Amino acid sequence: MASRTSTRRPVPSQLSVSAEQRPTVNVEEWEAMAPLSELAVKSINAIKAASEVPPLPFKFSSEEAGPSRPSTPNQPGTAPSTHALHPKQPVQTPQQFYDWFALVDRSVSHSQEAHFRAHVANVAEHLETCDRLLGWIDEVDQEVDKMLEGWRGVEEGGKSLKDACERLLEDRDKLLEMTEEIGSRLEYFQELEYATRMLNHPGESLVLQTDFLYMVERVDICIDFLKTHRHFREAEVYLLRYQQCMTRAMTLIKMFFVGSLRALSSDVSKRMAEKMHLLYTRFKSVTPQLAPLLGELERRARVHPDELSALLAECHSAYFAARKSLLINRLTEEIRGLDPERTELVELTRAGCSYLKQLCTDEFNLYREFFDSGEELLYQYLENLCDYLYDDLRPRILHEPRLTALCEVCTVLQALMVLDLPGLQDHASDEDEDADEPAAAGKPRGLGRLHISHLLQMVLQDAQTRLFFKAQAIIQSDIRYYAPGAEDLMYPDKLVAVRKPTSGNEIKEKENINQIFRLPSLDKQDTWYPTLKKTVWVLSQLHDFVKPAIFDDIAQEAVSLCRQSLVAASNALAMRHPATTTLDGRLFLVRHLLILKEITQNLDLVQRDVEPSIDFSGVTDTLALMLSKTTAMLPDRLFTTLGMPRSNESIKEAKHDIDHELRRACEGVIDHCASTITQPLIAWTARVRDYAPPKDAPTAPLVTQPWAQQSAAEELDANFRQACQDTLRINVNSLRLYLEDSRTVEVLVTHIRERIVDEYAAFRDVVWGMYAGAMRETVLPLDTLRELLEAECTEE
Repeated sequence: MASRTSTRRPVPSQLSVSAEQRPTVNVEEWEAMAPLSELAVKSINAIKAASEVPPLPFKFSSEEAGPSRPSTPNQPGTAPSTHALHPKQPVQTPQQFYDWFALVDRSVSHSQEAHFRAHVANVAEHLETCDRLLGWIDEVDQEVDKMLEGWRGVEEGGKSLKDACERLLEDRDKLLEMTEEIGSRLEYFQELEYATRMLNHPGESLVLQTDFLYMVERVDICIDFLKTHRHFREAEVYLLRYQQCMTRAMTLIKMFFVGSLRALSSDVSKRMAEKMHLLYTRFKSVTPQLAPLLGELERRARVHPDELSALLAECHSAYFAARKSLLINRLTEEIRGLDPERTELVELTRAGCSYLKQLCTDEFNLYREFFDSGEELLYQYLENLCDYLYDDLRPRILHEPRLTALCEVCTVLQALMVLDLPGLQDHASDEDEDADEPAAAGKPRGLGRLHISHLLQMVLQDAQTRLFFKAQAIIQSDIRYYAPGAEDLMYPDKLVAVRKPTSGNEIKEKENINQIFRLPSLDKQDTWYPTLKKTVWVLSQLHDFVKPAIFDDIAQEAVSLCRQSLVAASNALAMRHPATTTLDGRLFLVRHLLILKEITQNLDLVQRDVEPSIDFSGVTDTLALMLSKTTAMLPDRLFTTLGMPRSNESIKEAKHDIDHELRRACEGVIDHCASTITQPLIAWTARVRDYAPPKDAPTAPLVTQPWAQQSAAEELDANFRQACQDTLRINVNSLRLYLEDSRTVEVLVTHIRERIVDEYAAFRDVVWGMYAGAMRETVLPLDTLRELLEAECTEE
């Protein structure tokens, strides 16, 4: 046992040495790194419980009977003991006893240290187990490292293999793509053989074959491809050969179309005498066959104009020549049937242009069945057809002397051209598209609809030109150089005659007057001066038939000359009997200038920048507009009464001249009506203010003069009152006779009364200071005078 103990004790030192060589791991880390299962924990607890009670030494096992302490030597006669501690020989000497006792003592000590030695042995076993485990772990680590190295090698090898496979796939895809690209591009070169083979076996039915248009489409695609890839080998050679194939194909289409037209024209010309409808039905019957071919030619001509535009032009020329050869005889017969030499101009224009419009419409629609281009050539062809009528119609228009006939011609032409207006054109084009949708399905229409205005414009311009010059001639002869007769200046007799009741048997001719010339006094235009009637008539005829700029020029000229003629007529009327017709001349001018002013307002010769915001309730619109631009010729109180500000607005010359003359005429009327009543008062007041005493009697008072005595002043006042009762009423009645609008009359009468009141107030102030108040009761108060004047001006 001692030797065993001595042999096992160095183990902890070895463990400590090995522990120094390895990383130190404490219990907590070990627990964390190597957790025990429940079964392992139970096993350790069982070992722990067993280790707490160390077993007895083998020599003290239960198998040995007897006490644990050594017994005394056997008595003589007993059997000798076999226990190890029993002395082999009886103890006879103290030394033997001491040896035996030492042996027992060592045995007791050894037995007391037995559980320690057992624990050390267990620990040593555990350490050995741990050493073996560590060794196994190292081996496992080495194996894992080897496996990791092997895995890395496999991964690197697999990745290399994958990369190699991917490179092979990429190379394969590139080769396939290159093969496809080469094959797709070779198709553009290989198509030449098929196209050449088809075109080398031409026949009359070749262009009608389904593969023909497909071949043309493929050749067109190949040409576009080679034009964009000229760097390809032999691309220029193939491009040239493809273009030759395209030209040959389009030439075949042209030849087939021209041949079909010739055959068709020959057939129609033979049968047209019996059936006129063949002119269009036979041509329309071949459109399903020819239209797709012509569409291909038009489309290629747009893309390749240098090579194919000449072929398309030949097709257009052949078509127009064929149609013209068929239509000329029929057209000339129809025009000859209209009898251009004898038929009235308006009826000739209406019938001829209506026929041409229908003919051009039919030709246009038929052309659209075949072609989708060549609009300029088409209109030239239609204009050539129209020239057959225009050659007879133009001379008649240019020599027509009647203005009304020219206006009716313009009306007829504008009625035929009305569908070309923007609003109606869009609506009509929508209807045409809906009607032609079944026939035109799949074929885009670039021609749109027929613009008949392009064909009738020349005739309309001729008519408008003739109308303009004729109107100018009328303006010069009947307005500018008009010589009035005695019956033209019979005013106010004409106005009085109009107011007389008329019998029911009188029939008045209906006149064609434009809506813009519908004035309130138009129904009494018999009372107008002839130049004014002629101006309105000419402008009403021209308004709808000439361009606005031209109409403005001629309207300004007509209005200006009419104003001058009215001024001259007014002066002539005033000079006929100066004592009685002066007011008639001025009222004549006011009446006609107001009408002329209203006409210019309707013509809109003046551009209104600012609309008046004041209510002109006391006057007519025309007079209010005139007074809003008046000058200092009229008193400021007139503007205050009308509620209108002064304006320095720039206007056109014709309107400005009318305003100027109208202002002068109104001022003349106000001045004349007031002066015929207040002239004696004005002269007497001025004489009093300018009085100077004679040199022989420098101190003589003014009232000593015979003309300045109180009786003379009273006589003047009485004459003034009588004039207010007689002359003022006559003048006001004349105003009402000439100016039929009560508001206009009221404006002028109001300012006449104010003028009279102002002059009488000046006379009243003078007489109050001359006779020491003796005439204060004689002269009228101003309020009483206003009431008197208002009563005299009231209409009975």
